[in-house]
Amino acid sequence: MKPASPTTRGIALLVSPSGLPRVATAGDADGDSIDGARGAAIAAAFERGAGCGVLHLGAVEVGTELPPAFAFFRELGHEVVARACAHPDLETLRERVRIDPLHDRLASMASAVPPIPGAEYVTPEALALSWVHASDALRAEIAAWRGPVADWLHGQNAAWATVGRVCFHLAENKRDPEAPFAFLATYTTRLSAKGAPQHRPLGHALEESRAARDRQKLLALLLPVQRAAEGSALVRGMVQRGDVYHPLRWTPREAHDFLKEVPALEAAGVVVRVPDWWNARTPPRPQVKVTVGGKAPSHLGKDAVLDFSVEVAVGGEPLTAEERRAILQATDGLVLIKGRWVEADGGRLREVLEHWKRVEQAAKRDGVSFHEAMRMLAGGAVAGGGEADAADAGRAWTRVEPGPWMKEVLGGLRAPDTLAPVDPGGGLRAELRPYQRIGVQWLWWAHELGLGVCLADDMGLGKTLQVLSLLLLRRSARARPPALLVVPASLVANWRAEAERFCPGLRIVVAHAASTGAAALEALRPEDVDTADAVLTTYGSIGRVDWLRERDWGLVVLDEAQAIKNPGARQTRAVKALRARTRLALTGTPIENRLGDLWSLFDFLAPGLLGGARAFGDAVKRMARSDSDGYAPLRTLVGPYILRRLKTDRGVIADLPEKTEVTAYCSLTKVQAALYQRAVDDLARTLEEAEGIERRGAVLASLLRFKQICNHPSHWLGDGVWAPEASGKLARLREICEPVAARQEKALVFTQFREMTGPLAAFLASVFGREGLVLHGSVPVRQRKELVDAFQDEAGPPFFVLSLKAGGTGLNLTAASHVVHFDRWWNPAVENQATDRAFRIGQKKNVLVHKLVCRGTIEERVDALIASKRALAESVVEGGAEAKLTELADEELMRLVGLDLASALGEES
Repeated sequence: MKPASPTTRGIALLVSPSGLPRVATAGDADGDSIDGARGAAIAAAFERGAGCGVLHLGAVEVGTELPPAFAFFRELGHEVVARACAHPDLETLRERVRIDPLHDRLASMASAVPPIPGAEYVTPEALALSWVHASDALRAEIAAWRGPVADWLHGQNAAWATVGRVCFHLAENKRDPEAPFAFLATYTTRLSAKGAPQHRPLGHALEESRAARDRQKLLALLLPVQRAAEGSALVRGMVQRGDVYHPLRWTPREAHDFLKEVPALEAAGVVVRVPDWWNARTPPRPQVKVTVGGKAPSHLGKDAVLDFSVEVAVGGEPLTAEERRAILQATDGLVLIKGRWVEADGGRLREVLEHWKRVEQAAKRDGVSFHEAMRMLAGGAVAGGGEADAADAGRAWTRVEPGPWMKEVLGGLRAPDTLAPVDPGGGLRAELRPYQRIGVQWLWWAHELGLGVCLADDMGLGKTLQVLSLLLLRRSARARPPALLVVPASLVANWRAEAERFCPGLRIVVAHAASTGAAALEALRPEDVDTADAVLTTYGSIGRVDWLRERDWGLVVLDEAQAIKNPGARQTRAVKALRARTRLALTGTPIENRLGDLWSLFDFLAPGLLGGARAFGDAVKRMARSDSDGYAPLRTLVGPYILRRLKTDRGVIADLPEKTEVTAYCSLTKVQAALYQRAVDDLARTLEEAEGIERRGAVLASLLRFKQICNHPSHWLGDGVWAPEASGKLARLREICEPVAARQEKALVFTQFREMTGPLAAFLASVFGREGLVLHGSVPVRQRKELVDAFQDEAGPPFFVLSLKAGGTGLNLTAASHVVHFDRWWNPAVENQATDRAFRIGQKKNVLVHKLVCRGTIEERVDALIASKRALAESVVEGGAEAKLTELADEELMRLVGLDLASALGEES
């Protein structure tokens, strides 16, 4: 990426699949952006590498307003610089200094990642990798700097100018009951003969200054202390009295006063060392311990009434009545309870206790629902109004824990591999992969609990097969009423084909006019539905067919659930009006990165869990302003309801086939269907009159015409319009590529027609939000390496459109994890050669191959012939597919090319 100039569009930050942050122009990534000179400087830093970018954010962008994504990685970079500055031997060790990450801190950060494109890649391990890159970049900068390290830090930001070698120590002194703490200020002088740093009491610096008559050296040493004194009355008094130069005995109150100043002291450049039980972010405190869900409720589901209890505890251990009285009577300071020092504020603790006692009384009267319990466990993440204020004010003094029953439920949801195995039985004609078996266990666990959940596995991991296994389990358990499967119209054929292939014993009723006919849909009787295992319908049908919304369902499954991301859309409102005991959403798109989509989805899955839209918006704003938890409470709240596995997960990638091929069925638009039928009629008339070579030529021309019409009306008409809505294949291509774009993965799209490459590239640019690459026979050979190198770069173009002949051999395009055959060559060997541009030596990702096929047309029938491996199929695929088809008898040929209108038309009917 070239550094942005102040006049360009802003830059946005995203996380690449490698787990490292990078920047892109704002149009290429969701999220807030930065423009102008700051944006250019940040972009230039990231151009040198992710570590340089993170270091720039942490070292330079100190105290500035940044969008959440940039602020998140600024915090990481700030930690790196602060850890370096806190090293007492930074100046002497310089580039040899070790800056080890605090792994607990990285885990905490990973749980609180804001909505960033690619947030699903942010793990503690990924942050540790960014830490290593940033610390390497810092050491490289120090190595290249010829002056004092403090001068380099000052050049980054004046706030770092106070870096020094003075260290304030606070230690326990258990032998002195009246003053059980000791304070000492030290400084680092030089390395010993063995290379170890030497620390001496700060008072010795006065003696050295007097002896050497070097006042400037002393002033430089004390500069951080002076800056700390400017903002701290405690330090200012110590300096004025001279207490900073000799050891001090401190009471618990004095020690507490000092501990509260630690963040300000470190910000001023003073190194601070305190007992390991103290954490400035989360001080040890007595807390009101709230336990919810100790026993199984009388009934399950989101409205289950859970038990609730309140007590005061330290470290989770309940206090005795005497200890409780002592802690409630304590004023601001440190108190020794159960052998540990804790921060005490009896007044605040009493307020929090009274609040939860009121909640406890209300719970005894009205009960606590499962969703309410989940919000409590998440720290009131989506509370509104006064409840939000109370949650924020008392969060540090409250510890909400699940009781034994709730802990078991959450354990199963969060760790589905620990659940008891379930067996879909002999009705499943497939071998579930280990991660799929775990997914089915999780779905069944949630189903039995009556909870709405989201299966958000990556594309290609078999979400459909897992749901079909769930339907088999429901059938074995005689679960009633039946399930309702709601899918995009373009996927009806896929679901039918998968069910017939893997679960032929399931009784699935299709309620979709375009698939079954309007008359058949109207003729469906209640008993037809009642005896079915599932009803398969489309999003569009939900709004048009009243009885779908008026009856009760045992389970409602939404495939491609991002279809309800717009809460105000008519389609979304119709879907949310469905009545069901249990709800399930399927999506391969990382919904947790888009908060608006997340709210709308959970408004369907678990109504009320995230509150109303306005309350949720207010809660998100509070989380964005939070300096402590960030978005962690929200992720804690929704995490148990989402099962997301990535193809890159260790437990998945080792179990996947290296290449997975799927048929992506497409509908025709009305225009395509009319043109196709006209082409069929023209061929029928030609066959009545033509013979010999004339007949073969006419058939070949018709076969070409059928392919072009299936691609796009403009491909046959030559009118140059290429409207996206005119092609069912483009609609299906959008459905495939939107989650690919959201995951920042890359795709190869093959077509056998050079004239299709330009329109496909223009269309895909609107899907990915970035321009891609195009290769066809007219591209000079010398340019091909440049195109390949650009595509192979992780930050390079996200898609590559290739003509099958030009791009089918000789290219290494392993950056792609998806291959799309937009139109079919009808020769598997040729298609496999093209697929192997991505699936070859050097490929470290699993490759998912999508083969687009228009239902009800010659494309579907030839695809079936190839799959069947019958004699005719073998003769077709051995080469010259179209030539072989010209030898078919008229009647057989017309059956092959004829239009099945009911299958071909989707929602267009």
